Amino acid sequence: MKKPTLRSVAAEAEVSVATVSQVLRGVGRISEDTRERVLNAAKRLNYVPDGRAASMRSGEVREVGLLVHNVANPFNAEVVSGVTDFLDSQGYLASVLDSRDDATRQRRQIELLVRSARAGLMWVPARDTPADTVALLHTHGVPNVTFLRHAAGHAADHVGIHNRAATRLATTHLADLGHRCIAYLGGNLDVESRLDRITGYREIMAERNLAQPIIWPCDDSRKAGMQAFQQLHVAHPEVTAVVCNGDMIALGATLALARAGLRPGLDVSVVGFDGIEEAALAAEPLTTISIRPYQLGQTLAETLIRRIRTPAAPHAELLVHGELITGATTNTLHQSAAG
Repeated sequence: MKKPTLRSVAAEAEVSVATVSQVLRGVGRISEDTRERVLNAAKRLNYVPDGRAASMRSGEVREVGLLVHNVANPFNAEVVSGVTDFLDSQGYLASVLDSRDDATRQRRQIELLVRSARAGLMWVPARDTPADTVALLHTHGVPNVTFLRHAAGHAADHVGIHNRAATRLATTHLADLGHRCIAYLGGNLDVESRLDRITGYREIMAERNLAQPIIWPCDDSRKAGMQAFQQLHVAHPEVTAVVCNGDMIALGATLALARAGLRPGLDVSVVGFDGIEEAALAAEPLTTISIRPYQLGQTLAETLIRRIRTPAAPHAELLVHGELITGATTNTLHQSAAG
C-alpha cells in the first residue's frame, strides 16, 4: 500500500492540493463542508503530515533526545514518564537512549541525535565525559539540560537533587530513632551524586557522635542490594540501620532481611532514596527520601522546552529537595537489635 500524500487526500476529497494544505494547516477561507470533506478523507486514508518536510519549511523541529543510564531502573522509568507526558502536552516527542554510563557510547548517541537534528537534549553526563563531547554540543548549538550530574566545563541548564541535604535527612531520622551504627549501602562509582549523598551521611554521623561510618558499595538493583546487604550483615553484625543509595537497593536489603528471618524496622531499619511507586506498594512499605521522579521528569522537560523557546535566557539550576516518607522499614532501636 502506497503512503498517502496531500495529492491522494485531495483526490479522495475531490478538492485541490492547495485546499488540502490549507485545511490541514488551519489557514485560508475554507467552507465548513469542504473542511469536513478534507478531514474525513485524511482520516479514511490514515494520512499523517510529513513532520520532516514541515520542519524544513518552518525551521522548527518537534523531537528531542533524552539520554539516561539504565532505562530499566524504575526511577528512570518514572522520570521518562514525566518527561514524555510534559512533552506530549507541548507537541513534542522524545527519543530515549541509554548510555549505560559509558562515555564512548554516550558520544555515539549524541552524534546520532545531532545528525538527526533533534531540537534539544536532556542528558545524564556519563562518568568522565570528555571535553570534546561538550564541545560537540556547543559547536552545533544544541539546546541541552544536564540531569542529576553536571558535565565538567559545561555551562548549561541543570536539573538535579539536593543530594547532601537528602542523606542528612535520612541519617538524622535514623539517629533520632536511637540508631548509632548506621551504614551507607549502594553505588559503586565515585560520581557527583553519590559523593554528595555520602557527604551528607558522614556529616550527620560526625555531628551526632555516632559510630564510624561504613560505606558498602553495590550496583543500583534489587538483586545487588540483596547480595550486598547479606555481605554487610555478615561483616558488620553491629549495624542496626542502613541508608541506601536508591530504592531498588533498599528493597533488595529488605528482601535479604526477610530471607534471614528478620524484619525491616524491627531488626534492622532501612531507608531508601527516590520515592518510586514500588517503594510504597511493597509488603513492608519503604521509608524513603522521595524526590518524586515523575514530577522531576516534568521539570526536566519543561526546562528544556523553555531553553528551546528562549535560547538567550540565563542558565538555570533547579535542585529539588527530598522529602522523608516514613514507612514500615524504620523504627525505634530495640535493645535486641543493638546487640
